[in-house]
Amino acid sequence: MTRWKLILEWDGAPFMGWQRQDHGPSVQAALERAAKAMTGEQVTAHAAGRTDAGVHALGMAAHIDVAKDLAAHRLREGLNALLRPDPVAVLDAEAVAGDWHARFSCTGRRYLYRIANRRAPLTLDRGKAWRIGLPLDLAAMQEAAAHLVGHHDFTTFRSVNCQSDSPLKTLDRLDVERIGEEVHVHAAARSFLHHQVRSMVGCLALVGQGQWTADDMKAALEARDRGALGLNAPAEGLYFVEAAYPA
Repeated sequence: MTRWKLILEWDGAPFMGWQRQDHGPSVQAALERAAKAMTGEQVTAHAAGRTDAGVHALGMAAHIDVAKDLAAHRLREGLNALLRPDPVAVLDAEAVAGDWHARFSCTGRRYLYRIANRRAPLTLDRGKAWRIGLPLDLAAMQEAAAHLVGHHDFTTFRSVNCQSDSPLKTLDRLDVERIGEEVHVHAAARSFLHHQVRSMVGCLALVGQGQWTADDMKAALEARDRGALGLNAPAEGLYFVEAAYPA
């Protein structure tokens, strides 16, 4: 039996998220179907993190266990052929130790949120970014983001359906930058609460539009109350970028 680490990219638009669902398509189910078609084995795919419906991935780490003797390139190419027409791609396949786990061995996760800050509607990037027509104050957003970095109780920025045992998380990075007509929010932590990134971005957008101040962001964090949340950003602008592991 070989444990394979896979790096996956996908367009989240047609999926209910990573996790297998009874009421709609998922990335996990698509990968497991492709693996069974290739190997004849019923495999279970595990990922570094779950993603919501509509969330995209640029480099999600996952693993599967396969008994069949395969070369890495053959597994990668075979899965990609069998995943079509689902918008999922296996970017890399690597044999790893049997005790390596995509989720439990992970030491850090990184997300990107794309805001298209323009008046014109989106065409090529429809479903790939959140369009905000009003100009965003980047400096104000950066000041507000700084209040969230560090170890905090993120109850305000946590979905009521979150299954995490604790609302306490350490946010290592929350950077806001402008690239052309887009505003990018970069978030990094060992792990995140359900909806945490989208909730933080939604409130940053309020700051950028002048509806909130940096002090309002600080007050929302300190309230430790989901009712204090200003806005939850839509899923379509969120990308899982990378999962980190020990060398």
